[in-house]
Amino acid sequence: MIQNPKRYTITAALPYTNGPIHIGHLAGVYVPADIYSRYLRLQGKDVAFICGSDEHGVAISMKAKKEGITPQEVIDKYDGIIRKSFADFGISFDNYSRTSAKIHHDTAQEFFRKLYDNGDFIEEITEQLYDAKANQFLADRFVVGTCPRCGNDGAYGDQCENCGSTLNATDLINPKSTITGETPILKATKHWFLPLDRYTDFLTEWILVGHKNDWKPNVYGQVKSWVDGGLEPRAVTRDLDWGIDVPVEGAEGKKLYVWFDAPIGYISSTKEWALREGKDWEPYWKDEDTKLVHFIGKDNIVFHCIIFPAMLKAEGSYILPDNVPANEFLNLEGNKLSTSKNWAVWLHEYLEEFPEKQDVLRYALTSNAPETKDNDFTWKDFQARNNNELVAIFGNFINRVVVLTNKYYDGFIPTPNEFSEVDEAALAELKAYPAVISSSVERYRFREALGELMNVARLGNKYLADEEPWKVMKDNPERVKTQMYVALQIAAALSILAEPFLPFTAAKLSRILKNEGKLKWNDVAENSELIPEGHQIGEAELLFAKIEDEEIQKQIDKLEATKTANLAENKQVEPQKELIQFEDFAKMDIRVGTILEAEKMPKANKLLVLKVDTGIDVRTIVSGIAESFSPEEIIGKRVSVLANLAPRALRGVESQGMILMTTNAEGKLVFINPDADAPNGETVN
Repeated sequence: MIQNPKRYTITAALPYTNGPIHIGHLAGVYVPADIYSRYLRLQGKDVAFICGSDEHGVAISMKAKKEGITPQEVIDKYDGIIRKSFADFGISFDNYSRTSAKIHHDTAQEFFRKLYDNGDFIEEITEQLYDAKANQFLADRFVVGTCPRCGNDGAYGDQCENCGSTLNATDLINPKSTITGETPILKATKHWFLPLDRYTDFLTEWILVGHKNDWKPNVYGQVKSWVDGGLEPRAVTRDLDWGIDVPVEGAEGKKLYVWFDAPIGYISSTKEWALREGKDWEPYWKDEDTKLVHFIGKDNIVFHCIIFPAMLKAEGSYILPDNVPANEFLNLEGNKLSTSKNWAVWLHEYLEEFPEKQDVLRYALTSNAPETKDNDFTWKDFQARNNNELVAIFGNFINRVVVLTNKYYDGFIPTPNEFSEVDEAALAELKAYPAVISSSVERYRFREALGELMNVARLGNKYLADEEPWKVMKDNPERVKTQMYVALQIAAALSILAEPFLPFTAAKLSRILKNEGKLKWNDVAENSELIPEGHQIGEAELLFAKIEDEEIQKQIDKLEATKTANLAENKQVEPQKELIQFEDFAKMDIRVGTILEAEKMPKANKLLVLKVDTGIDVRTIVSGIAESFSPEEIIGKRVSVLANLAPRALRGVESQGMILMTTNAEGKLVFINPDADAPNGETVN
C-alpha cells in the first residue's frame, strides 16, 4: 500500500456499449468509484478519474446482428445513452473516452507491438470452431452447446452461466453456431498468446504475499484460486471482423482480443485527458508515487489482477495497481440481473421516472452495496430507505434547522452565548466524524462510511430533540441562539461530508446555506466555525420527498411484465405428437359446457369436484386444478369438456369426463373455453 501518494489514478471498468447502464453496474463499480474520487478531491488531492466505452468484442457484433445494424451504429447508439446517463447521475469522471477512438487504437497497437518485439508472446497454430456456412471462425459467444460440467444446454463458448464454469468453445458438447445454427467444424488458425504461466512467481510475490492483508478477501481468494490452479497461455488475438487490427505481418484479418485492448483503454483515456488539460500523462501511469486503483465487478477480477498486471509487467515501464476493490453482484427482486432478459433497472429510465432523485438511488445502492457478498435490490427497500432515512433523518434535521433560523432570526446565523457541556460534546463529536468516515472510505468500506455520514444527521436530530429550542424560546431566547448556532454548524458539516455520497443533496444544501465552495473536507475537523455568525442563509427547501406506494407498485408491475414476457419468449413448445387418422379424432366427443358447482376434494390439495352442465346431462368431473383456482372463481365458467372419456374413480369419486386446459405465458393454467356464445352441448369439431 502506497503511503502519501502524490497523485491518484482511479479507473472504473469500461462498460460494454451493447446496452445501457443498470443498477448492477452502478452498485458494483461506478458509485463506489465516484465516492472515492469525490472524497479525494475534497481533500485537495491530484485525481485522474478515468473511464470510457468498451466498443470492441463479440458482444458488440452479437448486438449488431440481433438488431440488423452495423457495429458502428451499435456503439454510437449506446455510447450516447451511457454518457448521458453518467452525466445526469453525477458520476464525476475526469475523462470518459471510447475504445473506437484513434488514440486508443494507436495506444493498444503500440502496446502489442512492444510486447511482440520483446518476444513476450507465443505464436501458435490452433484448431478453432469454424462455421462453414457463414464462412467465419466463431468467437466464444457465437457458440452454444451443452456444458460438460453441469449439463446445461445453453452454455456459451466461454462460460456456462448456469454453473459459472469458465470454458473453451471446444469444450462444449454438441456445439452449435448462433449465426446459422450449423454444427461448426474445427479449422486451423494462427494466433498469439500471452504466456501467463511465466508470471506465476511475480503474481505470487506481488499479490499473494504483498497484498495479503490489504486486498478484499473475495479478490484475494479468486486470484489465489487462479494461481494455485496453474496459469496457462491466453490468446491475445482472435479471428473477428470488428476490433483493433493486429499490427504485425501475417495477421491480416485478425483483431486484438477485447480483454487485451480494453484495459489499455484506461491508458489511452488518460492520454486523451492529459492532451485536453495540457498535462503530462505519464506520471499518472509510470510514477511510483502514483496510487492506481481499479474499481470493477467480481467478473473482471481475473483481467485486472492477473492478466493486465502481467501485461504491464511485461511492458516494463508501468506501475501496478495499489488495490482492486472489486464488489460482488447485485441481484434484483431475488433474481440475477440480466441485460439480455431485460431484468434490470436501467439508469436512463430511472432518471426519467424519478426526476431529481439521483441521490436516492445512490443512497440505496451504497447502503446495500454488495461489498463482500451478493446483495438484493428491492423496490420496497428503496422506498423504505428514502422515507425512513433520507426524509425522516437527514431531511428532517436540515428542514428544522433552516425553518427555525428563518423564523427566529430572519435567516441570520445568531451569535452564540456560552457553550454548555451538551454543546461542547456535540461539537467535539462532530469534529471526530471526518476521520471516522475517511477511515472507512480509504479502506473501500463505503456502506460503513455512509452509515457514519447518517450518524452526523442523527447527531443533529438528537441534539435538537434533546434541547428543544422551540420550547426554550419562550423563557430563554439567549440560550436558543447557542442551540441554533450549534445545529447550524452540524448542518454546514453535512453539506461537505455528504458530497461524495449525495452530491446533488450536498449542492442543494450548500445553496440553501449560501456556503457554496467555501468548505473542504478537513475544515470540519480543524475549524471551530464552519458557518459564521451574522451570515444569512436562504429559505427552507425540502431535500428529499416521500415516495408513495403507487410509485413503487408501478416499478414492481413493470418487472412483472418483463418476467411474463421472458417466460413467453423462452417457453419451450412441446414437439408434435405422432400422426393420427381423422377417425381417431372423430372418436372424441368434445362439448361446450358450464361449471355449475365446485368444491375441494377432502384431503387432496390438487383436486376439485365439479358439477358440469354438458348440454346432454349434468355430470361430476374431478379436475386437478385446485392449486390454480378457488372453487368460487370458476362457478359459471364456460369450458370445453371431453365427454366420452371412460369414467375413472378418483379418491372414491367417479369422474365422468375431462376439462380441457392449457398454460399461458406465465405457466399458469387457463381454460380452453369457446370464443363464441355457443350453447351447452354443442360439439367441437
